[in-house]
Amino acid sequence: MLVVALTGSIGMGKSTVAEHLRSRGVAVFDADAEVHRLYAGEAVPLIEAAFPGSTVDGAVDRQRLSAALGRDPAGFKRIEAIVHPLVREAERAFLAEAARRRDLVAVLEIPLLFETGGEAMVDLVIVVSAPAEVQKARVLARPGMSEAKLAQILARQLADAEKRARADFVVDTGTRIEDTRAAVDHILESLKGREGDAFARHWARHDA
Repeated sequence: MLVVALTGSIGMGKSTVAEHLRSRGVAVFDADAEVHRLYAGEAVPLIEAAFPGSTVDGAVDRQRLSAALGRDPAGFKRIEAIVHPLVREAERAFLAEAARRRDLVAVLEIPLLFETGGEAMVDLVIVVSAPAEVQKARVLARPGMSEAKLAQILARQLADAEKRARADFVVDTGTRIEDTRAAVDHILESLKGREGDAFARHWARHDA
């Protein structure tokens, strides 16, 4: 089984590519969705302990947490120390299930892949990219987003050019969606017959 990472900066079109992969029968793990789940589950008491007052009615209040992080930028490291291990275990379970099904390809959608060194745990990396002006327009169209917030997010992400340089494949989402889907199909075709060892090296439990 090939373990593939799908990554890219905010607003680059990861969700569009992930949706097309799923339509082609490829299992995709959404790290952002898992974080949302954790913010209403296992991570709540841990985050409340680290950032008192950041949870409401048994769930993390993102606005309160964002305000706390704004006052204490070093808090990002504490959040990562809480959330990343939980996400990693969910990824492990996802890949184990894909291996049991004998899937040929399994995809981990990880926005901060390079920033967290995650590329060492996969067989190859797909980077989703678009021109900066397209990215900015997409992100600023989101509710509650501002140029200041976008700048803060981008400051924590590796530059798009660096991500492209480190990718095995780059999907350009700045053109027609049909072109993006065709590019993804081309990648899937090129992966046929390829074997990976990332699952055995990094994800399979050998103590079971």
